[in-house]
Amino acid sequence: MAAEIVNPRSGGNTDQDGGVEPLDSFDPAFALHRGGKMAVQATVPVRDKDDLSLAYTPGVAKVCSAIAEQPELVHDYTWKSSVVAVVTDGTAVLGLGDIGPEASLPVMEGKAILFKQFGGVDAVPIALDCTGVDEIVETVVRLAPSFGGVNLEDISAPRCFEIERKLQERLDIPVFHDDQHGTAVVTLAALRNAARLTGKGLGDLRAVISGAGAAGVAIAKMLVEAGIGDVAVADRKGIVSADRDDLTPVKRELAGFTNKAGIGGSLEAALEGADVFIGVSGGTVPEEAVASMAEGAFVFAMANPNPEVHPDVAHKYAAVVATGRSDFPNQINNVLAFPGIFAGALQVRASRITEGMKIAAAEALAAVVGDDLAADYVIPSPFDERVAPAVTAAVAAAARAEGVARR
Repeated sequence: MAAEIVNPRSGGNTDQDGGVEPLDSFDPAFALHRGGKMAVQATVPVRDKDDLSLAYTPGVAKVCSAIAEQPELVHDYTWKSSVVAVVTDGTAVLGLGDIGPEASLPVMEGKAILFKQFGGVDAVPIALDCTGVDEIVETVVRLAPSFGGVNLEDISAPRCFEIERKLQERLDIPVFHDDQHGTAVVTLAALRNAARLTGKGLGDLRAVISGAGAAGVAIAKMLVEAGIGDVAVADRKGIVSADRDDLTPVKRELAGFTNKAGIGGSLEAALEGADVFIGVSGGTVPEEAVASMAEGAFVFAMANPNPEVHPDVAHKYAAVVATGRSDFPNQINNVLAFPGIFAGALQVRASRITEGMKIAAAEALAAVVGDDLAADYVIPSPFDERVAPAVTAAVAAAARAEGVARR
């Protein structure tokens, strides 16, 4: 008799003899995660008493005393300037939703190892057992002395906007909500290259975004900042517009700088004649709505695992198609952005990450594609070794130019 899969909280399967079989005996994902995906590793030897006396007491006291007298020395004599806190409350984890802090840890560990693998940045997962805006802010502020930056992750909207804003006001280190800004940076990079491929300028394009959550709002802001012709954002009730009386403060602000054409009604109606579709919401867009878009349109359907428009459908009508999946060309993947953005910010000890630094990251990312630009290659692979150095250098230069660099 085949083993029956039971609740993972039980720790495994019940086999035919009534015993419990470990989950990782039948699923490679569990096998890979057993014991966690990361560990702390020393960067100095502790081989004998002399090493011990330097790495710990009494030698460490000299360093502590020096930092107490000159606080800026902490950046030179600890790991502070090269480590990021990856902070979540577990309320919006991948496509799983509000699963809580413990269940979020595999994702946070994954984020931490991506920081290291792709940007050379150390990162520490921190899953908080609180969800109130002020609780989270106060907790992170008190943890901040140990870190050079804070990456907010998988915190549900609209709280994520207020949490980021308040932390930016309270801290003098970079605070970056990757679900917002990482997605926006990579989307802008891909859109720049799609426009270049088809001989268009950003100012010629009218875009429609499906989803007014963290990613949708950030993408809209960045596209406007970069000079898009027009962009409209749709939520579950239709296009976000100033004449609606059901808008949250975030959506009211969004209505103030988007939808210059004054489009109302449904997402499908807005897509008629549109040049760009950007999906960050899930759901399904009818094929007839995609067919109504402008000739040579771009479809970026980024919901995972099921894109809002399946690539086979999108290719019937669009000149460029991108998704959030790794098994199709043109994957819009945040790992293309956040490691290099933080590496650049930490390199110059930036006090914050500005809009200019984000746009510089997008431009550098787009430039990596270079002369290899094609309909199925408007964004590089995360495994392209040119990506992180290019983004790092661009972000560091932008930080210096904008006056937020401290070295």
